[in-house]
Amino acid sequence: MSPDVTAFFDNATNTISYVVRDPMGSACAIIDSVLDFDYASGRTDTRSADEIIAFVTANDLHVAWLLESHVHADHLSAAPYIQKAVGGQIGIGDNIRIVQDTFGKVFNEGTEFQRDGSQFDRLFIEGDSFVIGQLRGDVMHTPGHTPACLTYVIGDAAFVGDTLFMPDFGTARCDFPGGSSGTLFASIQKILALPDDTRIFVGHDYKAPGRDTYAWETTVGEQKAANIHVGGGATRDAFVQMRDSRDATLAMPKLIIPSLQVNMRAGQMPPADDNGDVYLKVPINKL
Repeated sequence: MSPDVTAFFDNATNTISYVVRDPMGSACAIIDSVLDFDYASGRTDTRSADEIIAFVTANDLHVAWLLESHVHADHLSAAPYIQKAVGGQIGIGDNIRIVQDTFGKVFNEGTEFQRDGSQFDRLFIEGDSFVIGQLRGDVMHTPGHTPACLTYVIGDAAFVGDTLFMPDFGTARCDFPGGSSGTLFASIQKILALPDDTRIFVGHDYKAPGRDTYAWETTVGEQKAANIHVGGGATRDAFVQMRDSRDATLAMPKLIIPSLQVNMRAGQMPPADDNGDVYLKVPINKL
């Protein structure tokens, strides 16, 4: 079955969120939602999430799932805000516990921060499946960018998060804690083993040089033939050398510090301080 897919592009973070709908009914899933955040002022805004909520409401959709492809380092998740408005279960990969343990230490969260993934409604492992109305979704564990990255294969569509970008932009960085270029290469091969006509929906787009418009949909066949990092039969050794060299030149994402603290909590803010206000920590010389 071929799901109906509606994309929502966030200009501030170059993130694409998706509403994935059962074409035979009203059930849907929301993938990789965005909570707007201005780091300079410390203020959140819900305009991006409200756009998705308005779409769901206007089309009388029933939200079955709020799916996260991984713990994002470049934007905050709006999953709990959307869940409160329109429902749905929040799901992520089972290896979220590795990410929580790693960054629980980075941010010195203490014993009150649970590192068992219990902040999420469902933890997925390789081979799990779920339903969106009459649509079946299958879970592929595709780590490398982070340990908890998943690809959701829903009907003829694969939502790859930050694993692959558009063919003219390549692949995701692997230099975050727990990342691995060799592991990413193996994960990408799993994705490229899907049928050539499988639609691929990417998590970000940055307009590769020479391209005038943003894009987020491609196919397995197009990725195999033309991806500038892994297409055309690229070898593992060549990919690892390229990826590691490139990653060494990249700056940290602008929102990595707030994003990790919020997203490892399933989109919830840290507990309020004793004065009732919420604070985010800035670890010095840790990232």
